[in-house]
Amino acid sequence: MFGILRPCRHTLSDGLAKEWMSHMCGLCLALRDGHGQASRIATNHDGLVVSVLAAAQSEECAGTRRAGRCPLRGMRGAEVADGPGAHLAAAVSLMLASARIADHVEDGDGPYARRGVRALAGRVAERWRRDAREAGAGLGFDGAALVAVVDRQREAELAAGPGTDVLAVTRPTEEATGEAFAHTAVLAGRPGNIEPLREAGRLFGRVAHLLDAVEDREQDRGRGAWNPLTATGTGNGRARELCDDAVLGVRLALEEAGFADDRLVRALLVGELHRAVGRAFAHGGYPGRGHHQNDHPHHQQQPHQRRSDGDGAHDAEYGDGHGGGSGSGGDKGGCCVACSCDTPELRHPPRQRGFLAGCATALFMCSTCQFCCRDPHPGPWSGKPRDAWCGYCDCCSACNPCNCCEYCECCPCCCN
Repeated sequence: MFGILRPCRHTLSDGLAKEWMSHMCGLCLALRDGHGQASRIATNHDGLVVSVLAAAQSEECAGTRRAGRCPLRGMRGAEVADGPGAHLAAAVSLMLASARIADHVEDGDGPYARRGVRALAGRVAERWRRDAREAGAGLGFDGAALVAVVDRQREAELAAGPGTDVLAVTRPTEEATGEAFAHTAVLAGRPGNIEPLREAGRLFGRVAHLLDAVEDREQDRGRGAWNPLTATGTGNGRARELCDDAVLGVRLALEEAGFADDRLVRALLVGELHRAVGRAFAHGGYPGRGHHQNDHPHHQQQPHQRRSDGDGAHDAEYGDGHGGGSGSGGDKGGCCVACSCDTPELRHPPRQRGFLAGCATALFMCSTCQFCCRDPHPGPWSGKPRDAWCGYCDCCSACNPCNCCEYCECCPCCCN
């Protein structure tokens, strides 16, 4: 639901974090206004990069509007992104969500094994696909071509087998994201950016597809589900090599493009994309930098300390996020005082939620940085304790730009 990019307050300055949330809320509201309330569950971090790219290239595409109070913002209003970029991001997100649902329906896995659920999900996927195609056409984007590319994904998967180059499977995803990125240059009136952004989008799509496969590989193997890495016999080392090369390619492609303000673009498509690769491979114990901090012998003994702010001052040290010090009390958890939220509570036994209630809870926890900073935090649907993403100690680029310390013991930062 949320994608591979998972920025938080530690990796974005205050101004960029606010801008990021503006695009997040703008995408959510564009989905609601154009496609109904239910479509808001298609909101995802990767899709809103399209909105960010459009706004970064042209002030005309960087418009905002005043949004009313929302529970996910603590019942506060806000200025949110509005304009062609947000609506293109909504169309792309809806198309991706439709493709994902259709894939589950085709495989008949999980709840989709039930005939009633499969039939309902199929109708939703088809309606979202139609809406996305029409919305894209209204922005001059060839939605039919995007649909054709998405359809080729299934064909590529059926044709794949041992010895097949995994890039043959990722190619449809690459083409789809490349066209979406390139169209932001059309919306912004920057024709010189079309080819660089198409290349950046193509490589971003490759990384997104491969990381999704890496993170799901063990789970897919356990339930007998299709996975591109397993199906093609691609090793983890090869997958990591392809991801690293693609991240470098995205950075080089962005250097060829012109922007009015590229700070957030580079924070997401250079810094966060690099961290996403490290996080995915560390999570599975695959080759690469870093491992989950809970595996580190000093994780529970070393005090956490918040990263230095602009004037060089540091907040006071505090405990390990399990009830110790300032900003982290009781069972709320949190690896930093930036996330002092204790809603929803961790309960014993866990409190489970239905699908819609879980979606609303997940959006709230995402907007309040809990997935990244609250350790442990309750799963939105299961209610079971989950580790914070900041446990993968690769989010401290400000104090560890060279990734020289695998567990950041030498860095006075939030993830120490």
